[in-house]
Amino acid sequence: MGSAHASSLDTERQDGRSRWRRVRHLFAQPDVLILLVASVIFLGCVVSPPALMDDVDAVQAQIARTMLNSGDWVTAHLDGVRYLEKPPLKYWAIALSYCVFGVHDWASRIPLALATVLLSWVTMRFGAWAFGKKAGFYAGLSLATSIGLFLFTRVLIPDAILTLAITLALWSFARALEESEARPHVWALLMWAALGTGLLIKGLVAVALPAGAALVYLWRTRRLFYHKTWTRLRPVAGMAVLISMALPWHLLATLRNPPYFDFTLHSGPSSYHGFFWFYFINEQLLRYMGLRYPRDYNTVPLVYFWLLHLVWLFPWSVYIPAVSKLSFSPQTRAGSLRLLALCWIGVVLVFFSFSTTQEYYSMPCYPAVALLIGSALDSQSKLVKYGTRVAGAVAALACATVVTILWMVRNLPAPGDIAVALNQNPDIYAAYTLSMGHIADLTLHAFAYLRLPLAVAGVAFFIGAAGAWFFKGNKAMASLAVMMVLFFHAARLALVEFDPYMGSRPLAAALERAPKGQLIVDDQYYAFSSIFFYADRNALLLNGRVTNLEYGSNAPGAPDVFINDQDFARLWLRPDRYYLVAGGMALPRLEKLVGKPALHVVLESGGKYLLTNR
Repeated sequence: MGSAHASSLDTERQDGRSRWRRVRHLFAQPDVLILLVASVIFLGCVVSPPALMDDVDAVQAQIARTMLNSGDWVTAHLDGVRYLEKPPLKYWAIALSYCVFGVHDWASRIPLALATVLLSWVTMRFGAWAFGKKAGFYAGLSLATSIGLFLFTRVLIPDAILTLAITLALWSFARALEESEARPHVWALLMWAALGTGLLIKGLVAVALPAGAALVYLWRTRRLFYHKTWTRLRPVAGMAVLISMALPWHLLATLRNPPYFDFTLHSGPSSYHGFFWFYFINEQLLRYMGLRYPRDYNTVPLVYFWLLHLVWLFPWSVYIPAVSKLSFSPQTRAGSLRLLALCWIGVVLVFFSFSTTQEYYSMPCYPAVALLIGSALDSQSKLVKYGTRVAGAVAALACATVVTILWMVRNLPAPGDIAVALNQNPDIYAAYTLSMGHIADLTLHAFAYLRLPLAVAGVAFFIGAAGAWFFKGNKAMASLAVMMVLFFHAARLALVEFDPYMGSRPLAAALERAPKGQLIVDDQYYAFSSIFFYADRNALLLNGRVTNLEYGSNAPGAPDVFINDQDFARLWLRPDRYYLVAGGMALPRLEKLVGKPALHVVLESGGKYLLTNR
C-alpha cells in the first residue's frame, strides 16, 4: 500500500511538472508573449476611470451611440446635426461593442484596444517572416511598448486601426511578391481587402500611403513594369474586392446627403454642397492643402513633426543608429523587406511634410520603424549595446527627476481636484498644438495630486535603468519593456487625477440628479462633448455654430440648436428651468448678459461650471 501511494504521488508530481513545462513553453512563444504584453497595456487601460475626455474622445463614442439608437448607420450626427467628416467603420465597431457589452465608456474603448493589440501581433508576425522569430519578437515588442502608440490611443481616434490596415496591406503585398509563396493570390486579395477596409477607416489616405510605399519600392527594385509583378498582385480581382467593400457606404452617403456631385474648390462659411463635396473635396483634398473651411485644426511645426519621433518611439528609438549597419540589398528576403520598410517610412513622413500635420499622422510608419529596430536588435551590434546604455541613462535621469519631485511635494496639500493647481491657457489652439501641450499646465503644486502615479513611474524607471546597465541581451530588453508597461499604467493613474479637468463627467452626474430642464452648452460641441455622452441628451449650443458642426448646420432640415448671446439672455430669464455648462473664464461674459444673481452654481468641477437659472 505504501509503495503504491508513493508511486501515485510521484505520478502526480510528474504530471504537475509536465503541466508547468507546457505552460512555460506556451508563454515562451513569441506570439503569446506579444499578445500578453500588448493586452496588459491596451486592454488593461480600457477601464474607467479615467472617463472619456471632452473633444474628440467623447464625440466618437456619442456618434456610435446615436447610430445605434437611430438605426441610421450611414450618416453620423452630433446633437442632431449631420457630421460628414469621417468614414464610419470606427463608429460601427464601437456600436457593435455597445451591443455586446452595453453602452459604457469602457466599452467604447474596446475596438481600438483590440486593434492595437492585433497591430502589435501582426508586426511581430511580419518581422518573424521577414527576419526570423527573434527579430519579429523584438519588432512587436518595440511597437507595443513605444510611447507614441500608447499616447495616441488614449483618445478614440482611428489612426491605430488605420495603421493595422496599412501594415496588413504591405505585409500581404510582400507575401504576394515572394517567389516561394505557395498562395500568392490569397495574399494579393488580402492586400486589396485591407485597402478597402482602410478606406472605411480614414478615407483616401489609407490607399495613398501603402500604394505610395509599394510603388516606390517596386521602382527602386526595378520591378514596377514587370508583367509578373502585376500578375501576382491581381489588380482586376483586387479592385473588385476593394470596390465591393468600400463603394456601398460611399454611394449611400452621397445619395442620402445631396447634392450629389459638386467639384468646386472653394471652401467657405454658410455653404452646403452635400456629402460628396465635403468628404472628398473639402475634408481630404483641401484639408491636405491647408485650405479647408472651417479650419478647426492646427499644424505642428515640421521640425517637431520629424524630431519628436525620437520621443514617440522611445525607448526603442535609441537603437535607430544600429539600423544603419543593416543590409538593404533586395537580393535577400531580409534586405528586400528592410528596403520596403525604408520606403514605407519615407513615403509617410514626406507625404505629411507637405500637409497640415499632427504628430499622430505619422503613426502608420511606426510598424516599419519597429521592423527595422527588431532586425537591428537581433544583430546585437556594438551600436545596440551603446543604445541600451543610452536608454538606461535616460531612465536613470527620469527616476532621479521623479524622486526629486516627490521630495519637493511631500508636504504640499492636495485639496479639491487637480484643476485648482494647473495653469490656465485661454488660447487652446495655440497652447495645445502639440499632443503633450498640457504638460505646460503643470505646476509644482499639481504634482502633489500625482504622488501615486509618480511613485509607480519612479519604480518603472528604476527597473529600466537597472536592467539596461546590469543586464545584456534579452534580459536588458525585457527590463525596458517592463519599464514601459509600468510607466503606461502610471500614466493611466495620472489620467484619473486629470479626469475633472479633461472631461465633464462630474457635471453630467450632477445634471442627472437635478430637476429636469433644458441644457445649454457654451461654446462649440467639442468643448464639453463628454457631457452629451454621460447625460445622454442633446443641448442648445451657445455661440457653437463653428468648427465641426458649422457645415452640417447649413444642411436642409438641420435642427435649430444654435443660439447667440441675445437668444441665451431671453431664454435664461424665462420662468422655465435651464442649465448651462460653461468654463470658468466665460463667467464674466455670462454675468454681463443676465446678471450675476441669475447664475446659480449647481456644481464646479475641473474649472468648469454647471449653472441653472432657478
